[in-house]
Amino acid sequence: MSTPRTTPRPSVPTGALNASRTLATAARVLRQLRHDPRTIALMLLVPCLMLLLLRYVFDGSPRTFDTIGASLLGIFPLITMFLVTSIATLRERTSGTLERLLAMPLGKGDLIAGYALAFGAIAIVQSALATALAVWFLGLDVVGSPWLLLLVALLDALLGTALGLFVSAFAASEFQAVQFMPAVIFPQLLLCGLFTARENMHPVLEGISDVLPMSYAVDGMNEVLGHTGMTAPFIRDILIVAGCALLVLVLGAATLRRRTA
Repeated sequence: MSTPRTTPRPSVPTGALNASRTLATAARVLRQLRHDPRTIALMLLVPCLMLLLLRYVFDGSPRTFDTIGASLLGIFPLITMFLVTSIATLRERTSGTLERLLAMPLGKGDLIAGYALAFGAIAIVQSALATALAVWFLGLDVVGSPWLLLLVALLDALLGTALGLFVSAFAASEFQAVQFMPAVIFPQLLLCGLFTARENMHPVLEGISDVLPMSYAVDGMNEVLGHTGMTAPFIRDILIVAGCALLVLVLGAATLRRRTA
């Protein structure tokens, strides 16, 4: 009696990234976003509206707008992308979409990279709009190149995307995802040097601010604000922000669980 042959199940990739699977995931996320115009408006327009409001709050003191406007140009995209990414990804988790995707021949790295690529594309548009508005329409006076300003704003938006992907693993509802903002974003906002120079803080708080990525995002913006070219501190700052974004993406991939049953 012959033993019935069973068709071997395809192995599920978990290792190196696959470009076609990553691009397919990114395209799927972008197609979904295309049907949600409110989310797109939130991501693209809110940072611009906040900068516009800030400009006229300091209408009688343009120098103050120059001082903090550049920093907020990087902080607003980070906060917006954090909120939108965390809620959108959590919705995918709770609806079972992520589970179904992970049951397919799709690596966890492909999935996270696809999400990061899709939201990163939105972040590029968002950062470009906010930077163009601040520099060419609101009169933000920077000594350095606006392209360097755009680079830092883009890295900040990507960092917000990575943080949003990561914290979505620890929230059970959209309400909880929003509650992560006071825990993850607000301490960085207070300690990043926006309100006072970091060296003027209590030594303990200064030490904490030294390990928070938003501190280096603000430092990078300030370098562009006061220097014509790419300084060594500027390169250090953007490398730290980019490295933190990559690290958080890796941690986000580690939080994904694949069901084999």
